[in-house]
Amino acid sequence: MSKLSLSDSLQQLSLALSRQVVGQQHVVDALIIALVAEGHVLLEGLPGTAKTRSVRALSNCLDASLGRVQFTPDLMPSDVIGYETLDSSETMVFKEGPVFTNILLADEINRAPPKVQSSLLEAMEERQVTVGGKTHPLPELFMVLATQNPIEQEGTYPLPEAQLDRFLMKITVDYPIREAELDILRLVKSEALQQKPNFSIEQSLLLQAREAILNVSTSDSLEQYIVDIVMTTRFPQQFKDSELKNWIQVGASPRATIALEKCARTHAFIKGKDYVDPDDVRAVVNSVLGHRLILSYDAIADGISAKDVVTEIIKRVPVA
Repeated sequence: MSKLSLSDSLQQLSLALSRQVVGQQHVVDALIIALVAEGHVLLEGLPGTAKTRSVRALSNCLDASLGRVQFTPDLMPSDVIGYETLDSSETMVFKEGPVFTNILLADEINRAPPKVQSSLLEAMEERQVTVGGKTHPLPELFMVLATQNPIEQEGTYPLPEAQLDRFLMKITVDYPIREAELDILRLVKSEALQQKPNFSIEQSLLLQAREAILNVSTSDSLEQYIVDIVMTTRFPQQFKDSELKNWIQVGASPRATIALEKCARTHAFIKGKDYVDPDDVRAVVNSVLGHRLILSYDAIADGISAKDVVTEIIKRVPVA
């Protein structure tokens, strides 16, 4: 299948998702980029903003299995990755947990303690699970979509930086505008007639798309631009006339550089291009970098968000 037809298929997937996730096109775009770029997504938003619905809609449009774990304080790592037990012949066998699926919905991931959160680290980074000294591979198509509520702090455990860094993108899901809310109301009323998705994309096409983005070129100047953006998060003092040096406590890791370039290539591919331009980088930079920055106390006290910081970086860093 040609690149153009693959791109068209992803555009159709976007259209199908946008019919189910109304008024959240940035969420739809991010889910598709992460899906093709082999990354994981953290969805953060208030209750009722279609975070879980977005994940289910994506699963319904794919030839893929969906596993769901409701993260709670009493959850154990074995409830997520699985455990070893004796079978009828008194032989140790491994019982797979919900993580052995194509798409894992980690609902309210910050409600489980760090021990449970860390059980996903190996799965997210290496696409495998090790239990009892034995390694068990996950499916070739594997994606973690985690949700969390930004306003409820009681009974929650903030994700550590090491785990946040393993999410390719973090997406903020806001309340929809008035017109979109009206569309949502009408969609829910008629949903009984729309239980089956009108579009489905095969896993083989997604795997082909993952290979195809390798052929999307990034020029030397664009690579330098991406590196300069990430380096600015680590050395913000280079811009002496900017507040960046007062806003950033810890910058982004090399994993952010890799993620930004890959997401930019994927964005370009979905748009039907075979090269990356600065607009592709800017389209994904907030979602890729925001959750990887640790802001200073002064920035938090002044109400400066990670998005504000990334926006300032983009204003300051010139295209090489």
